[in-house]
Amino acid sequence: MDSKTFTASVDDAADMPASTANPQLSWYAEAGPRARRAFWSCKVGYMLDGMDTQMLSFVIPTLVATWGISLADAGFIGTVTLLSSALGGWIAGILSDRIGRVRTLQLTVLWFAVFTGLCGLAQSYGQLLTARALMGFGFGGEWTAGAVLIGEVIRARDRGKAVGLVQSGWALGWGLAALLYALLFSVMAPEIAWRALFLIGLVPALLVLVIRRYVKEPEVFEKARVQQRDAQDTPRFTEIFSPKLLSTTLRAALLTTGAQGGYYAITTWLPTFLKNERHLTVMGTGGYLATIIAGSYAGYLCSAWLTDRLGRKPNFILFAVGSMTIAFVYTSLPLTNASMLWLGFPLGFFASGIFSGMGAFLTELFPTRVRGSGQGFCYNVGRAIGALFPVLIGALSSRFGLGASIGMFAVAAYGVLIIAALTLPETRGRELESA
Repeated sequence: MDSKTFTASVDDAADMPASTANPQLSWYAEAGPRARRAFWSCKVGYMLDGMDTQMLSFVIPTLVATWGISLADAGFIGTVTLLSSALGGWIAGILSDRIGRVRTLQLTVLWFAVFTGLCGLAQSYGQLLTARALMGFGFGGEWTAGAVLIGEVIRARDRGKAVGLVQSGWALGWGLAALLYALLFSVMAPEIAWRALFLIGLVPALLVLVIRRYVKEPEVFEKARVQQRDAQDTPRFTEIFSPKLLSTTLRAALLTTGAQGGYYAITTWLPTFLKNERHLTVMGTGGYLATIIAGSYAGYLCSAWLTDRLGRKPNFILFAVGSMTIAFVYTSLPLTNASMLWLGFPLGFFASGIFSGMGAFLTELFPTRVRGSGQGFCYNVGRAIGALFPVLIGALSSRFGLGASIGMFAVAAYGVLIIAALTLPETRGRELESA
């Protein structure tokens, strides 16, 4: 991306009067240059993050055929990636409180881009596993740094919409990975195409040049850092476990565990259940994948608007109930290929849309001095615990059946989310200085 083009586009878009803009987008026209540049840097960064992360799911069949690895081996790469991303997200949160949101964002984008490219050069399963684990470290860190940055530069009444729109970049990156996969595998031999796909993952490194030159630290963070320096009071990540914040930290971690555990429970095992036990062939089609991606993007956008309209807590509960319902429909009702295709849209809508309000909510729950540490810990503990749900479902499926196991874990996960949401304070409209 050319840095001059990037700067001109975000500044020109702001010249449109708020009165003539779409009411749902008027917040963007009213935002200052600092906020607009941070918004686009975070959105593009998260889109490219999603693109790099989703590449593995498309090349697994090729790796199985080319290297002769088992499905369990391939699945282990995914699990290690998630666990390393959880660690990376927490560490990035701590770093963002120490060295700044923008610098941490630069480091994490460069990190996940470089190690995605190295995946394409791997000569063995062990090398790919190592490169992918290190890529996950940066992938988790990028979400934390970007979510804190955009949450702090946007005014309170629009924070949910802005952060949710940034989150929607994940669906765009997922779709971009699918398009690149289809293009490369149509013009190259599979044993070459999968490497080319990962090497394209180096492109996000160019975004660092734009971030370094044009994106500035949030004013609220700069003020807090000056106060800390004057008082010689360096923030410690352990403060999120102090008596004042411990309850908030634990409840927020339960909230994210519910969202991510439910997501992994549904999306990891549903394709296997519907293909092997319901014998539905649509699961392997590009049309079904496109429907889910479209539903995910729509869910992100709708949830981004609703979280400012309804409030953080009602929005979480609404999408949790929707996710529980879609899990019941998938695992309990007789389905045809046609109905399965159309149900992909609400699956993506609810399961992905629930994350749209997460960044804004976590931003508002913690004070500026430890916002990165709190957000990084809570979101990524949820990711680490949630990553265990697919393993537990697989273990229980031999006793209760795969469909019943998916349903039980989905209901339990989203039930935990609802309970956590009910006990946490509503933060819609909260000014960060008072957090």
